[in-house]
Amino acid sequence: MLRIVNLTKHFDDLIILEKFNLTVPSDGFTVLIGPSGCGKSTLFDLLTGVVPKDSGEIVWEQRRMNHLGRNAAYMQQKDLLLPWFSLLENALLPARISKTDMVKSEIKARKLFRRLGLAGFENYHPAKISGGMRQRCALVRTLMFDYELVLLDEPLSALDAITRRSLQALLLMLQSDFRKTILMITHDIEEALLLADELIVLTPAPMRIRKRFALTSPKPRRMNDPFLVELKERMLELLQEDAGLIIR
Repeated sequence: MLRIVNLTKHFDDLIILEKFNLTVPSDGFTVLIGPSGCGKSTLFDLLTGVVPKDSGEIVWEQRRMNHLGRNAAYMQQKDLLLPWFSLLENALLPARISKTDMVKSEIKARKLFRRLGLAGFENYHPAKISGGMRQRCALVRTLMFDYELVLLDEPLSALDAITRRSLQALLLMLQSDFRKTILMITHDIEEALLLADELIVLTPAPMRIRKRFALTSPKPRRMNDPFLVELKERMLELLQEDAGLIIR
């Protein structure tokens, strides 16, 4: 379980987080959604140690730490594949960094390539494949880190709708088949409703939790579910209200 306790971050006079609290349950799929600039990506920067926190606690599996460091895999909007490496070489970067047995790592990577529909493309370079395939490779690389906790920062936002839908199923696989604990940022309400066990609506900066929604219906879900349609409208109202867009 991940616990964030009283996390605070200021940039000069700009308050991004002020005593922010969040609990992410083990094996859960928690999705954060909020207005642009509210502090979602800053939260991930603090969790991964990209920027230092001013105060507060980050607790993973009952251990306090300055940042998650090598306890979490991080997948971003951009695939960040190295263009001079093949897809397989990109996927094996975590093994090289951690100096893991490369023979065993390559066997594992090739199995993941088959599982995620990339078999036969191991020796292709990123420029030769589609954006969806690059994100699949980035997902293989994320799984190669073999961490229980996965942070996802809008990993599908740059993809077309059809590709996005197919990759959403792969994100669900992270939880169902690989038993990962997932914390995800998205701006897409429908995506959040399809994936989340718990959906958290955030306020503008300084970021706080505006509303929590528990989603207990089985996955995969469909957006024609009346409960999801109603929940989408409620979330839109909350987000528009915070943005000052509600006309009364």
